[in-house]
Amino acid sequence: MENLRARKKNLDDRHKGTWDPFLLNPAGSEKEEKRTCFRLAQYLVTVLVGLAVLTSAVIAKGSLIVLSTLSSPHSLRSEKEQQFYMLMLVFCIIFPNVLVFLKSLWRCAFKSFVKPNLKTMSLIWAIECLVSLGTSILVLIVMPQFDILTNLFISGGVCMVSALLQIVFRLQAQPWKIVFPLCSLVLTVAGYSFLGLDYYVRVTSYVDAQDKSCYAYIGVGIFSSLLISLCWWENPMQATNNSMQRSLKELDGFRDFVFCISSVLRIIVIGGVYLFYYYLVVENKIVWEYFVMEDDEWELLQIGLGLLFLQAFCAAACHWFGVVACKIHAVRMGFALPVCCAGPTVLLLGILLFITQSNALAGANEDSILKFCASLPDLNGKNTTSLVMLEISRSICRTSLNSPYGKWPFVILAMEGVCMWCGFVTCTHYVWKTKVQRIERTSQLFVRRLYESCFIDLSLLLNTKMKVAQNQDGQTKIENCVIYLCATMWHETYDEMLKIITSMFRLDRYRGDPEKQHNDCFNFESHIFVDDAFMTDEETGKRVVNSYVNDLIDVVIEVYRVFTHKEPDDVSIIDTPYGGRLVVVLPQGNMLIAHLKDKTLIRNKKRWSQIMYLYYLLGWKGYIAKNPQKLKYKKESIRSLDRECFIMAQEDVEISRKHISDEHTYILALDGDTDFQPKAVILLVDRLRMYENVGAACGRIHPTGMGPMVWYQKFEYAVGHWLQKTSEHVFGSVLCSPGCFSLFRGSALMDDNVLKRYTTKATRASEYVQYDQGEDRWLCTLLLKEGWRVEYNAASDAYTNSPEEFEEFYKQRRRWGPSTLANTLDLLHSGPETVKKNTSISRLYIFYQMFTVSSSILGPASVTLMIAGAFQFIFKIAGTLSIIIASIPPVFYIIICFVTKDSTQLIIAGIMSVFYAFLMTASFFSIIGDMVVQETFLTPTGIFLVSMAIMYLVTAILHPEEFGLIIYGLMYFICIPSGYLLLTIYSLVNMNNVSWGTRESSKGAAEVKTLHNVLCDKKCRLCCWDMKIQVTQEAENVMFQSISGHPTLLAPALLVNDQSTTQETALIQQNDNSPKDTTEKEEEKPLNFEERKYNQVSSISSSDYSSDKKSIMSSDFDDDDYDDYMSELTEKTQLPIRDWVNPVKEKFLKKLTCANMVVNLKEQLRYVISSSDDDLYENLDVTLNDTLTKELSRVGPEDIPSNSQQEELRDALNRNARQILKTNNKKKLTDKVLGAIRKTLTAPQVKQLDEDEKDFWIKLLDRYLKPINDSKEHLDEVSRELKSLRNKAVFLYFIINILWVVATFFLQAIGSDVISIKIPKYYTNGTLSGEYLKVEPLSLMFLLSFAILLLIQFLAMLYHRVYTLIHIVSYRSKEKDYLEKPSTYDPERDDCYVEENQGFELTVTMDDLQS
Repeated sequence: MENLRARKKNLDDRHKGTWDPFLLNPAGSEKEEKRTCFRLAQYLVTVLVGLAVLTSAVIAKGSLIVLSTLSSPHSLRSEKEQQFYMLMLVFCIIFPNVLVFLKSLWRCAFKSFVKPNLKTMSLIWAIECLVSLGTSILVLIVMPQFDILTNLFISGGVCMVSALLQIVFRLQAQPWKIVFPLCSLVLTVAGYSFLGLDYYVRVTSYVDAQDKSCYAYIGVGIFSSLLISLCWWENPMQATNNSMQRSLKELDGFRDFVFCISSVLRIIVIGGVYLFYYYLVVENKIVWEYFVMEDDEWELLQIGLGLLFLQAFCAAACHWFGVVACKIHAVRMGFALPVCCAGPTVLLLGILLFITQSNALAGANEDSILKFCASLPDLNGKNTTSLVMLEISRSICRTSLNSPYGKWPFVILAMEGVCMWCGFVTCTHYVWKTKVQRIERTSQLFVRRLYESCFIDLSLLLNTKMKVAQNQDGQTKIENCVIYLCATMWHETYDEMLKIITSMFRLDRYRGDPEKQHNDCFNFESHIFVDDAFMTDEETGKRVVNSYVNDLIDVVIEVYRVFTHKEPDDVSIIDTPYGGRLVVVLPQGNMLIAHLKDKTLIRNKKRWSQIMYLYYLLGWKGYIAKNPQKLKYKKESIRSLDRECFIMAQEDVEISRKHISDEHTYILALDGDTDFQPKAVILLVDRLRMYENVGAACGRIHPTGMGPMVWYQKFEYAVGHWLQKTSEHVFGSVLCSPGCFSLFRGSALMDDNVLKRYTTKATRASEYVQYDQGEDRWLCTLLLKEGWRVEYNAASDAYTNSPEEFEEFYKQRRRWGPSTLANTLDLLHSGPETVKKNTSISRLYIFYQMFTVSSSILGPASVTLMIAGAFQFIFKIAGTLSIIIASIPPVFYIIICFVTKDSTQLIIAGIMSVFYAFLMTASFFSIIGDMVVQETFLTPTGIFLVSMAIMYLVTAILHPEEFGLIIYGLMYFICIPSGYLLLTIYSLVNMNNVSWGTRESSKGAAEVKTLHNVLCDKKCRLCCWDMKIQVTQEAENVMFQSISGHPTLLAPALLVNDQSTTQETALIQQNDNSPKDTTEKEEEKPLNFEERKYNQVSSISSSDYSSDKKSIMSSDFDDDDYDDYMSELTEKTQLPIRDWVNPVKEKFLKKLTCANMVVNLKEQLRYVISSSDDDLYENLDVTLNDTLTKELSRVGPEDIPSNSQQEELRDALNRNARQILKTNNKKKLTDKVLGAIRKTLTAPQVKQLDEDEKDFWIKLLDRYLKPINDSKEHLDEVSRELKSLRNKAVFLYFIINILWVVATFFLQAIGSDVISIKIPKYYTNGTLSGEYLKVEPLSLMFLLSFAILLLIQFLAMLYHRVYTLIHIVSYRSKEKDYLEKPSTYDPERDDCYVEENQGFELTVTMDDLQS
């Protein structure tokens, strides 16, 4: 309701100034606010994770102590039981080493293997062996000799080395904080002193007949604790600034291999200590027969294995939940607090159990503690006694509580526990101050991948990385970055443009003022590259912008109105060597730049637009940022006495770019119809910030539209992202980052053999297929081959239009299919070299991709056999005959694709798809019916289908926001023959057609060509698909065309008729970037780059359209000085204006209507006048608005005042403003108020490029982007090569499929009785039917292979889902709110409008004025 009232009020305000106040409010333009449910969910997750950490830590510690108690020689257990529990204790120590071994082996196999440094590796191995030796001695030898409370306390001494290193290297942020490690060391020593004193009291008091041998175990325990504390030596060392950091950084390269070997060494040491001590030293040696369990020893096995499982599983879970807690920014409440409380919680639970459950020990004497302890041995043989509780009570009775001299000795034990606990808490005090960025790697949070399960709480705290040396507040500094949004447009509709423009305005609102620091530390610029932006007017013969550009301008103006309720303020129109440029300053001050490409001057199509913006943004802007002194024409900033800047040096983004490396310069590649939220961009930025080797990251692409084809694509995209992309991300690297929404790292694109290679012009047949048909996949292939990783972020959502028509869908996939196959085969071919360079790609991952490619190649044969099975199942015909019948339609369609035109192929494919859909529907219900008849689904086919259905259902449930897409699964199922059989045939047979296929038509009025030789042009609808039938009579008489004097009409039909399939058509459509309209006169030839001189005497830098909206208002010019300055500048830059400029300028002049000037003037005044001068503001607002309305009373509400009327209005406004300021004694605000008036009346500016940038564009066009004009002979040669390549690919592709079909056919012909695999038939209740199912070996092998592939992808999806959830929660906890732009200006704050780092500053002092 509030939203409705606000919209009504805005409408009323707009209606006061115009009769057309209505807006086209695009979806998603509203501000995205944090929802309460997300905040509650975040707090709930924090609490749950904290409880999980605490619970798992308590269970892990408690289980280990109980196992140690049960294996103690002082327990009441038999020798056999003690040895069995000791073996379980050994497995508890070994288990985390096994996990580390498996994970390190996995990373070495799937990720990379770096040759290690022998010296560093030997040092690490030696330390790991010492740590393992100390752990084994303490846990296996010392702890069984102590009581349960001493075992709980003694582990606190493993922090001694860490505390000592903190003292030695002074790792504290403030000097006084050295008190913490000093206290830790003192408390630990005090704890060991109390330990010795406690046992001295026990020995002298004869508690439980303990003798002096325990002193030796105390000494061994202290020594082993020192060895264990070496485990975390790396943490203090990495926080220092000494030479050790180089060795540790070197270790990161081969840490996986080191841990793989060290975990094996640790296991060997643990086993060695166990065997040495219990087989050679002690009297009760190991008896191997004891480990053979009898039938009556089930309780022993149950307790031992149960405690082992609890300890091992809960220790691993505690480590994992601790990592999760840190990543979701719950370091204190979800990590540090639960871990620190684990020990006291175990103690408290143990005491409570002892107090409350002691009476459950039947027969125990409860008169006193002494009698109670004396009666425990008599309960050992009673079945009613709880074994674990009995041993816990027995162990507690070995403490000073059982002293006959009173309870005061127990205080010594309590002091020991307090000192030990306080010692490790003070040693790890830095954990409580650790600040985590929104997303951090585990290696940035923890030093070691290995955790010590026996000391899980101390292990987690001591392993948390010290960040003192990196930053004084313990927080890793976020590097500032700059993001260039680069959208390529090619004949988008108005609604499609509306999506991308709205998304850019949303990001502008999220970023806010570019001069102010943002929580996410980024700046951005929006660039739109419009292909085919110009046309030749039929009536005047002038070169003007076409209707696509007009639509783009209308969209920008409309969205600007929606976001600000006024017309665009700062607009610049610039003539460029490649066409033109429109610059619009967005409402918050960020830049939107539209580059209008003239195909007569520059190459069009997407890849060349990408090369254009990559060289401009990374090459030219990067060069200027690094070498600003290279600019021949530049202006310095000048400041007045009150530090107000009135000429800005450069654009804000360019200024900040000087301090930003190429590694933190990002390119966001977009399509002209992409819709996204700011969150999606920031989530991709997080991936590139977190991993230095990530060259690109893509998000989840959602197809939009309506109709059956869109339904099919929705589920296809979902399955591809849910399973395929996640598995690629987990096992290696994503192979394709789609160009519609992908973030690229600047340094990755600038790497050798990437951008330079990307500029290669296709000259051979294979290059046309690989380079131009799927440019985004080829770019990713180049990145992968140079060692960069491509990642997938499922939380980053983007929406893009998908083909809604059958014909458009097939043409799109005709480009994608061969390009995907070509790039994948190229990557597999260079597999050994790629594995050496790319740490994310392993030989095992190459094998995985080979398997997936093989499966896709066998797709047509598999679908054919599936159709044959459907025929056999439905019509009850023989297997051999069903294969022959199923093979006829594909063969027929192959022939059709070879002999008919493209339009005919698509019509027949549509008809066949409908029949196949009916057949698949019948097959689906027949399979279900057969399961009902057979009373079982436990057949290979039934199990496969049911498993797939369950897997897809679970996958959809794990994607709750996309769960509704599961309903399109049936549409996807019945379209399998069309998508995997007919489409494959169409793509391969038409591989020689390298035209774009989609959006080929141009709607520009002057460029709509009518084909006079069209004999038939009909449109019809077939089963919801629009079909177009066009029959043309191609002109063959070249001599007649030459005589007619129209050489540009040599191939008009080739450029317009997108149904043509001749190779010359495709090549001309791709390469002819400079066609001339039929109405263009022959003598009107475009100027070449050298001839296009601007004769500019003094150019205006492109920085004149700076995003700083405040620089003009803070000017110290008075009004007359400004007029003189502008007139002088205009004289210097007076140049001929091209024909397209004035029509574009007129579209932005609506800013000067009366209604818009009233709104703009109000906003400008509010900005320059502080809230403390509200009375002045009200006076100015009322008076100047009345003046404006009076002066324009003769001008209509939608009319634009003439130049003379504007001058009169300006004089009147200035005169009244001066009078009001003089009356209110506010003359110091005169310049600012006059600047606000001047900006209100400023029309769109026509500017020229800086000479340096113009020189760059001329050279770039000449070197890489000149329009391609290949000769007829070259086009014919390429056409022949493409047909030859097509024939080879079709032969090889289909011969493999034919062999598979033929092999299955002969197996069917031989008979299932001869060659088959017999599988017992089971009913659903699990009973055996006595019958056997006969399955062909090939079918079963393929079914199993495909099932294994899906299972692997499903497991990868589960892994990826967990970390996606962590990323989402961490983003929500650090998410920036949308903030309103401050509406007032505070003159006391210079930082609000003055750029502090201007590079050059001219300061005027009082001495200068006096002189």
